[in-house]
Amino acid sequence: MTLKQLVERTGWEPLVLTEEDREVTGGFSGDLLSWVMGHGEAGQVWVTVQTHLNVVAVAVLREFSCLIIANDAEISEEMLNRAKEEQLNVLCCHETAFEACRKLIEAGL
Repeated sequence: MTLKQLVERTGWEPLVLTEEDREVTGGFSGDLLSWVMGHGEAGQVWVTVQTHLNVVAVAVLREFSCLIIANDAEISEEMLNRAKEEQLNVLCCHETAFEACRKLIEAGL
């Protein structure tokens, strides 16, 4: 599935979408950055409520397809600007991380 298809199926708001045709291979959820760095896989989307600059660094390091910010967590312009610089796709959703993961599974991931 592509990010464009994921946005269409979930209705989540794209905040940074530099590669709408980027392939999504699965999902990962977690807020402990060291755990995400050790267990996330390239091509996955990452569901989190963390919104600081280190999140962008970890997402780029792990080569995630997209960062999904759950719970309408407040996102700074600084973080969005860094995501744009790094060409990291970022979506925002109203759901909790648990509900976002359920939606990912229902979408076919």
